[in-house]
Amino acid sequence: MRIVVVGTGYVGLVAGTGFAEFGNQVTCVDTDASKVEMLRKGQIPIYEPGLEELVRRNAAEERLSFSTDLATAVRDAQVVFIAVATSSTSWPSPSRSPSTSPATRWSC
Repeated sequence: MRIVVVGTGYVGLVAGTGFAEFGNQVTCVDTDASKVEMLRKGQIPIYEPGLEELVRRNAAEERLSFSTDLATAVRDAQVVFIAVATSSTSWPSPSRSPSTSPATRWSC
C-alpha cells in the first residue's frame, strides 16, 4: 500500500515508520526542509527507543522516504494520514486550523 503521512513529529514519524516496517511504501511529508533533510540522512529529531534503527533500515530498503512536496506525495497515495500539531485556542476546544491546512493544499 502507498501511504503518505503529513507531519514528522512524534506521531507522524513513529506511525510512518511503523507502516513501513509492515511492508508499506511510506512517504513522510513535512514543511520543514531542514528536518526532512536530517531524516534523509538518518538523523532522528525526536527520542523514541529503537526508532533510529527502524528509520534507517526502512529507508535503506526503500519503503520509507521523506519529502517537502505534498502535492507529489499524495498524487499516487492510497491513504493519507495527517499528523500535525493541534493548538488550543481556548480550553477545551482545540483549533483545527493546523490539521486542516494540509488538506487544503491539494484537491481530492
